[in-house]
Amino acid sequence: MIEIKDLKFDEKGLIPAVVTDFYTKEVLTVAYMNAESLKISMEEGKTCFYSRSRKCLWRKGETSGNYQHIVSIIADCDLDALTVEVVKDGPACHLGTNSCFNNYVYQSDTLKQFSVEGLYNLLKERNEKRPEGSYTTYLFEQGIDKILKKVGEESTEVIVAGKGGEKAETIYEIADLMYHVMVLMVNMGITTNEIIDELAKRHIIDHKVKQQKMQ
Repeated sequence: MIEIKDLKFDEKGLIPAVVTDFYTKEVLTVAYMNAESLKISMEEGKTCFYSRSRKCLWRKGETSGNYQHIVSIIADCDLDALTVEVVKDGPACHLGTNSCFNNYVYQSDTLKQFSVEGLYNLLKERNEKRPEGSYTTYLFEQGIDKILKKVGEESTEVIVAGKGGEKAETIYEIADLMYHVMVLMVNMGITTNEIIDELAKRHIIDHKVKQQKMQ
């Protein structure tokens, strides 16, 4: 285990910290720490940074309530930079966005990576803007009953495909189901993080049950 004294701080006593979301792996922000703020972060289990503009320590969330609970802090091979995995209570950016990184400078059309979070954000945009000719717009305009009906229909299709043992068909139907479930989530204001949090709780419960069976 690396100790604080082993890290290589710059001439101003600072080290860059790349903060990432534990669940989505999204980069949330890049901040700086000194030895004191890093020590506080480790002791309190919440991110504490050094503000280069104000020249003082600041605990993320102390005014906004958007605390970042630390899962791990890892140093790079040169020991002069950190990654900080966190579970966040709210937006990471002072502008109120999920991440500070929202302004694309370049994006490959062929290598663009798909993500569940990206799909969720696209569905949110469809709900807000309601572009004409969009199937997603159609679902939102029809309302909760139509959305729930589609979730039910797609659930049945998954069962039929799974029972038939057709892997490719089952994958196709599960994708359809996931899409419609996410439309339901957006319609009800349920975020992907809330679902992940619930699954994480169940993982802990399942782990305890397994331990009890082994005793």
